[in-house]
Amino acid sequence: MLDEKTLGFADFLGNVQYISIGNLEGSAKAFIFLMDYRHRKRIKVWGRAEYVEGDCALIERLHIAGYAAKVERAILFHVEALSENCPQHIPIRYSVTEVEAMTAPLMARIQELERKLDELTPHT
Repeated sequence: MLDEKTLGFADFLGNVQYISIGNLEGSAKAFIFLMDYRHRKRIKVWGRAEYVEGDCALIERLHIAGYAAKVERAILFHVEALSENCPQHIPIRYSVTEVEAMTAPLMARIQELERKLDELTPHT
C-alpha cells in the first residue's frame, strides 16, 4: 500500500510480451481479485491502473528484498471500490507446511503402531 487508495507492485523484467502495459494502453480500468483460500475469504477491488517507468525511488520502494529479478517498471493501482464476497463456493486450501503440521501427529502414530506391529510379528 502506497497510501489509502493506492496499491503498488513491481513489474519484473520478463519475456518481453508487454502484456501488462499493452492492456493498460487500451484501458486504465482494472480489477484485482484477492483470494484467501485458507480462511475462505475474497475481496474484489475495482480501480484504474497505470504503469510508471524511470521513477527509481518508486521502483526501489516496490522492490522485494532478496528477490533477484530486475524490476522493469512500477504498476500503480488506484482503488475506486471494493467488495467482500460470500464464501459459499470457496474451497478451503492449505499450504504444504500446514498439511504437514496437521498430519505430523497422525504420521507419528502410524510409525508407532507399525513399530509395535513389527515387534509382535514373528520373524523367520
